[in-house]
Amino acid sequence: MTRISAKFDELRRKGRKGFIAYLTCGDPDAEATVEEVLLLERAGVDIIELGMPFSDPLADGKVNQAAAERALRAGMTVPRFLATVRKIRRSSEIPIVLFSYLNPLIAHDFRRLCGEAARSGVDGMLILDLPVEESAAFSQEMERAGLDRIFLVATTSPEERIRKIARASSGFIYCISREGVTGMRDELGGEARRLVERTRRFTSLPIALGFGISTPRQAARVAEFADAVVVGSAIVDRFFREGNSRVGRRRAARWVSELVGAVKGVKV
Repeated sequence: MTRISAKFDELRRKGRKGFIAYLTCGDPDAEATVEEVLLLERAGVDIIELGMPFSDPLADGKVNQAAAERALRAGMTVPRFLATVRKIRRSSEIPIVLFSYLNPLIAHDFRRLCGEAARSGVDGMLILDLPVEESAAFSQEMERAGLDRIFLVATTSPEERIRKIARASSGFIYCISREGVTGMRDELGGEARRLVERTRRFTSLPIALGFGISTPRQAARVAEFADAVVVGSAIVDRFFREGNSRVGRRRAARWVSELVGAVKGVKV
């Protein structure tokens, strides 16, 4: 059992919903990322999606694109990503998902990377541009290394594709609340709830929903029907706006605790 599965089991026993936070690794630098992860854990975050910055992040909006650019300028690479995870593991057992595009992972030698990632403390991988239809060889390497395989389900996904994704997944399934790229939105469409309901027909895995969630009210609404809420751009943006300092990072983490509180207030 990975840390991810163990965390969802714990949440289920407690009758709680999960909160998943996204950060871009290396934004603004590796040491800040370690500090942010530990602050988010203290704020009540259950799982961290740690993004490997990429030069052409096609699924990301302007906030996460800018974060990736800052991290790349600061020298973030795959080996430095893994070193950052190892530093986090000195102080924390929070589940960590390596969130990446496929290109930098292949460039590092995917098979070798999976073993190195698992030994460093990564618990699962979410590869944004890896379609389930082309994933068999990659999933085999992840499974061999003991890593969970997390795939995205979109509102446009037909039922047969959702079935394939459910069969290929472990840890949890990530549903995307809307079409388009990452980024904060004022309202969430009704298709988000329908997508979670459609996906539940094919899996007993926990279902997380993200893309566009940025307020406590939105987070609480999503927690009413999903097993976990994912917040990314809003957190990245808050850490950036609060400034590159320990005081600023603490202020950002306190703001995240409000989102976490909204989710934790929704009982199973």
